[in-house]
Formats: sequence, C-alpha cells, structure tokens
Amino acid sequence: MKIIQFLQRQKELISNFRLGRNTKLDDSRIRIETFIFDSKELIPVPDPSIAVLHQDEQIPENRRFCYPAFVPAGCTGFQSGILFLHGLNERNWDKYLCWAEYLAMQTQKPVILFPLAYHINRAPSSWGDPRSMSLLVEKRKGKTENPRSLSFANAALSERLSEEPYRFFNSGLQTVQDIIGLTMQISNGQHPLFTGGASLDIFAYSIGSFLAEIILMANPFNLFTSSRLFVFCGGSIFRSMHGESRYIMDKSAYDRLFNFYCFEWFSQLHQTVTSGEVVFDDLFAAFNSMINPDLYRQEREGFFESGKDRIGGISLLKDKVMPWSGVEDCMGSRLAGNCFELIDFPYEYSHESPFPLHGKVDEEVVNASFLSVFQRGAAFLS
Repeated sequence: MKIIQFLQRQKELISNFRLGRNTKLDDSRIRIETFIFDSKELIPVPDPSIAVLHQDEQIPENRRFCYPAFVPAGCTGFQSGILFLHGLNERNWDKYLCWAEYLAMQTQKPVILFPLAYHINRAPSSWGDPRSMSLLVEKRKGKTENPRSLSFANAALSERLSEEPYRFFNSGLQTVQDIIGLTMQISNGQHPLFTGGASLDIFAYSIGSFLAEIILMANPFNLFTSSRLFVFCGGSIFRSMHGESRYIMDKSAYDRLFNFYCFEWFSQLHQTVTSGEVVFDDLFAAFNSMINPDLYRQEREGFFESGKDRIGGISLLKDKVMPWSGVEDCMGSRLAGNCFELIDFPYEYSHESPFPLHGKVDEEVVNASFLSVFQRGAAFLS
C-alpha cells in the first residue's frame, strides 16, 4: 500500500470487506483470512440461577462464529500475532478495517479481529436493524430519563443491560474464555497461521482495553506473561467511564450498570461468585480491582508497576467516554503519564468517532491524526 491516506483507504476497505470471505486486498501486501470459532465453557460460569443467562446461551450466533485476520501476504508460520479487541456495542468491523490493515503492514504480524460475546457477528442481526428495533425504542422512551441518548443503534444493548446488568460481566467472562481457547490453540501449534509456541500481543480500543487489562492482570495459564498491550481510547477504571451515548447505551441503562457494579456488586454478589477454580478466581479478582479506584488499589497499581514496560497507549483529550482522569484513577497519575500519551486532534471528534468519515474535516488533517496514533501503536507492538 502506498503512503496511507486514511479516509480513502477506509472507504475502499469497507467496500471490499465481506465477513466470512477470504480477500486479497488491492494495492496492499495484506490478505484477509477468515476462521471459524466454537465458543466453549472452559471454566464454570458463575451464578447459574440468573434465568436470562440461560436464554442467552441459546443464541446460536454467539456460540459459533467467524473472525477475520489481516495477514501479511506471502507469509506463513508466524511466531507472534496481534489480538485486536473492539469497543462496546459494535455491530460491524467497518471502523477498524484500516486500523487492522495498517498494524499488519507495519508489524508484519497477523492481526486477529476477535468479536466480543454478543457483539458484531456474535449477535442476532435484528439487534442492529432499525426496523426490528423500532418497537423497543418506543418502549424505552417511557423508561429512559434522557431520550436524547436513546437510539436504534443502542436500544438492544440498553434493554439487555437494564434487564440484567450481570450480562456485562458474563459477556466479558465468555469472551475471556474464548480468548484463552484461541491463545492455547495458537500456542499449541493448532492454528494454521502460526507455529507452535507462538504468542499474542494485544491492541485494544475502548472497552476492549478494560478486558485486555484484566486478562494481563489475571494471566490465565501464564499465556500472557510477556504479552504487550497497546491501548487507544481506553484504560479507564470502570467508575470513571461514561457509557451514555447514542452509539453505546442510553442513560437509563448506563445508570443501572453504574449503580450495579459500583455499589450492588460488592455489597451483594461478590461473596457468591467465586468458584474455587484458580483461573476464574484470578479473573474475578482482576475484574474487581478495575471497578473502583479506592478498592484493591495496591493490587491494581502493583500490576501496572510490574507491567509498565509492556503496556502503552494513547488517550484523547476530548474523550468523554474513557476520560484521561479515569486512566489516572486506574494506574495512578505517575504511571499513567509514563505509559500513556494524552493528545488532541485539531478537529471535532468523539470517542466513538476519532477519525470521522463525514468529509467535514480536511482529509490531510485526519490522515495525520490517524498516523500519530497508529505509527506509535505499530512501533510498540513490533
């Protein structure tokens, strides 16, 4: 690919990409390969008494799905790769296609775009269809305190989290279990792209970074002992996140989720969730340490201190969903300043759309901003 022109390339990739189809990209030394994954329960799922969790288990899209990998052309038998984790309430990979291609080209490693449980193609297509969501939107208009943050795009997630906020934890746990399975497959030489003993680094955006930090902290089966993590628009402690957005969840759902995990979770549930399984209990402890900055501070900041050489990232000054103050609350202000860079772009952007495609911003400015992030990310993960 020639010198990156982000807006043009993003449009080309959106036009050419088809989930489930292998593709040789024009004007690029990258190919897209698709793989099938069967989600299995590797460790016990907690609190099986919650009925909706059993209902969720029946969603077929979430149990068997495909995932794409951006792979340097002409290469096989890779010794390392990059696991790419996306944001909350995503319905497709469009936003991330140019991100993944650039990382694959610059690092010469496969970049695996792995969907979180109940997101992208792991969710029924109706959840992202305005016509299918119209009745749900009308229903929620009577519930939400701020209908301006309610939309067709966030209605399904908003309803699911309002109905049972435990779904947030359970979805994350299933995703972690799947990532463990994928990483074991790669390490054991059972993945067609990799040689035995291969390892994964992680590029994580938004809520994907929350998940990635928990994975590195718990380090299940010692699979991520040397993994590097680069975070973009993420890294905040849960309490400082502001998930109310027409693209993420409405105010009613955000308030329910916030109150559940910041207050109810520790007072009512945490004594009943431990399983006796070392891997799960480590994940559970890591999750707990990432909720409130005042709880488990020593354990959390001790992890970031020990891992400071393999964790890096970029935060955006005007990011309201994952604010810089939340990164400081998570890592401590000294480590946050050492590991992360706080930057700003010279145009109107948002957490959900850091590189807008609407054409209202000069393309060269967006291009330079894209490179300012991904050159650093690729260098860190190379």
